[in-house]
Amino acid sequence: MSVINPVPPQSVQPQSGSRHITVTIVLACMGVFVSYLPVVGVSVALPVMQQALDASTAGLQWITDAFILPTAALLLTCGMIGDLYGRKKTWLAGLVLFSLGCLVCLTAGGVAQVCVGQALTGVGTAALLPSTLALISHVCPDRHKRARAIALWTASLGLGLTLGPLFNGVIVEHVSWRWIFLPALVIALVTAVVGGVVLTESRSQRERHLDIPGQILAAVAITGLVYGVIEGGSAGWGSAEAVIGFLAAVVALPAFVVVELRSPCPMLDMRLFTSSAFSGAALVMAVTLFAQVGLVFALSEYFGLVHHASTWDIGVRLVALNGFTVVLGPLVGRLMTRTSPGLLLVIGLVVGGIGALCVNLFQASTGTGEAALVIGVLGIGIALAMAPVTTIAMNSLPHRLAGTAGAANSALRQIGSALGPAVFGVILTNRTLDTLPGHLAQSGLSAADQGQVGGLVSHVGIQAGAFLQLKTPEATGQAQSAYGASFTDALHTCALVGGIGMLVAAGIALALIGVRARSAHGTEEATEAVPHPGGVAGAAAAGDVG
Repeated sequence: MSVINPVPPQSVQPQSGSRHITVTIVLACMGVFVSYLPVVGVSVALPVMQQALDASTAGLQWITDAFILPTAALLLTCGMIGDLYGRKKTWLAGLVLFSLGCLVCLTAGGVAQVCVGQALTGVGTAALLPSTLALISHVCPDRHKRARAIALWTASLGLGLTLGPLFNGVIVEHVSWRWIFLPALVIALVTAVVGGVVLTESRSQRERHLDIPGQILAAVAITGLVYGVIEGGSAGWGSAEAVIGFLAAVVALPAFVVVELRSPCPMLDMRLFTSSAFSGAALVMAVTLFAQVGLVFALSEYFGLVHHASTWDIGVRLVALNGFTVVLGPLVGRLMTRTSPGLLLVIGLVVGGIGALCVNLFQASTGTGEAALVIGVLGIGIALAMAPVTTIAMNSLPHRLAGTAGAANSALRQIGSALGPAVFGVILTNRTLDTLPGHLAQSGLSAADQGQVGGLVSHVGIQAGAFLQLKTPEATGQAQSAYGASFTDALHTCALVGGIGMLVAAGIALALIGVRARSAHGTEEATEAVPHPGGVAGAAAAGDVG
């Protein structure tokens, strides 16, 4: 796990002047910006990729999760590698691996190669996220300055999520879908070159060791859970694949906890969760990203398959979902210095939950303006919540453990992000197949046409329903109307899951974090009691070299 113990202001080296601090924050923001370009950008291109690669629903889910799974599984270890060998080196390695993954996707001829490229970009992102937060924490020991820097970091994350679909929309309109990976490749390489010249190195002073057993068990637990969800939805919950996946997760997760509690140098020190604010922030982060990324996946499929929108149109319709994080980022940063981050977090989660539930108003014929309004409400809620929850995690522990909090929350962010497409993809498939016969029966189609449509969608995949062609234009229109109504029913179920999840997260935040502003001294005192002998927390006490 990333352990950041920023030196006190008087100990910072001369090169850590205001100009160096600004450059470091900018490069850290560029790192998180480029790492999030593919997240939604690839999702909105899935309908086009599905046609070009003849991919199934499970295949599309794996294209998304191939990026997120290695990110979630390796975040903590990459943070520890940064402590051992230097955060600048880890940051640069992340950009190189990310670029390599983009290059593999750029030359892909099938789903398998896209998944390999996505996995490489995921490994690069696993190195980038903790190192970017570590770089910021190292040069911003003051909690208020750090909160403003984190707001910029979060805004950069949102900018990547916002611009990714727009970049990809323009590209897919004019050239092959493969070229959607080119902008991220170019930006990552340029950022690496600049950072290699101007960034300074920092690392943990205390000798540490990689937690190999913990890393293996964490990877098995996360991969097994997501694999079980995806295979259960496609092959059946009693299938051997699903059972093996869930069994692996059930065995590996408690084993991971036991190993981490006993390890002299744990990847994730479980004692950190004795801080209620830290635990609350971790749970809220996972649930919020589960809902956000899952809804992006579901809405992208809805606009592409039901509305037959182009990749550009999908990106434009979803721009408000993450765009408000960019627009409101500076404002949220200032508000966090004047009011309680917990209050902003709860307000954001409630607004976001209401916005997600309002997706239930969507019909197959819903116009762009109405959809944009609902998505905008959801986006405002997410914008109000994301920076505060990261700040709360990093400020809920003594300052020397700020990086530990950031890395753990980044890991949970990715776990939630991985489960979102997996769970929502299963919901879309099962709910569409369950409701399609009823809508076909009401469509006016003949029994033979109903059987043909139902069989095609059931055996080929739910994406096939968007391209139905029957013997007459009238029959084709009736079949597509029935399919659109069924898919919209499935979207409503996704909206309920996402909306209720965000409201539950608001309740968790209210109970474990609260809405009262706390002084820096009070927070430090309250969290100083978190035990940290040895391991991750103990290493933090030894200080940084930078």
